[in-house]
Amino acid sequence: MNGADEGARHGRGVAVVTGGGSGLGQAAALALLTDGWSVAVAGRRKEALEETVALAGADSDRMAAVPTDISRPEEVTALFAAVLERFGRVDLLFNNAGAVVPRVPVRDVTVDDWNRIMDTTVTGTFLCAREAFRVMCEQSPRGGRIINNGAPSAHAPRPNAVAYTTAKHAVLGLTKALSLDGRDLGIACGQIDVGNVEPSDGLPQPPARQADGSTAVERTIPVERFTEALLLMASMPPGSNVQYLTVLPTTMPFVGRG
Repeated sequence: MNGADEGARHGRGVAVVTGGGSGLGQAAALALLTDGWSVAVAGRRKEALEETVALAGADSDRMAAVPTDISRPEEVTALFAAVLERFGRVDLLFNNAGAVVPRVPVRDVTVDDWNRIMDTTVTGTFLCAREAFRVMCEQSPRGGRIINNGAPSAHAPRPNAVAYTTAKHAVLGLTKALSLDGRDLGIACGQIDVGNVEPSDGLPQPPARQADGSTAVERTIPVERFTEALLLMASMPPGSNVQYLTVLPTTMPFVGRG
């Protein structure tokens, strides 16, 4: 059976999830799988990706682990080639992978930390989107959907987070550009901005610094509120799009954050 036939066997379509070895990426991959998608999970850590596949249980035959450093163009090209070989097409890209750097005052931000978050969150998101555009334009039927993982910080910053805030604002600009450039190609692009999610390790939420300099323990939402929102966006018919969706605890500082 060739790749196209294999891809056609699977319900809703074929999804690629970056950063699929842990956290929101893992939750997204498993939720999409349960919803009928075939899913390729990408990330730097092979063992973490294989853990995600193992969690799929009896549905693991519809999931593929593809170790990938999304900041490297050649590895992103290889990722999409592997997905095409396995599943035959790409219907959805969830650009989830990012990098974590210390929250420090602007004067203490290192160039290495700045580059780390830009290379993954901005350049990596662009490289995956570019490759998805190439694939989606050439496949039949043409088109697909890209969902970028933004953050409330794509709209309103937190203190001591200049690199993260800048990177997420860049993702927001990329989402807008992809949405515009994809209009005539059958490619929809939207962004999901997720607030505080309950830690997967079950530990208490640590206090967060507020704009006035104080700290406070903020409310969280179960990860299921995120996956429900993501599945809503992913399930839109080709002619419809959720452009921006923000899901967060009702009391989390966001509107009027400062």
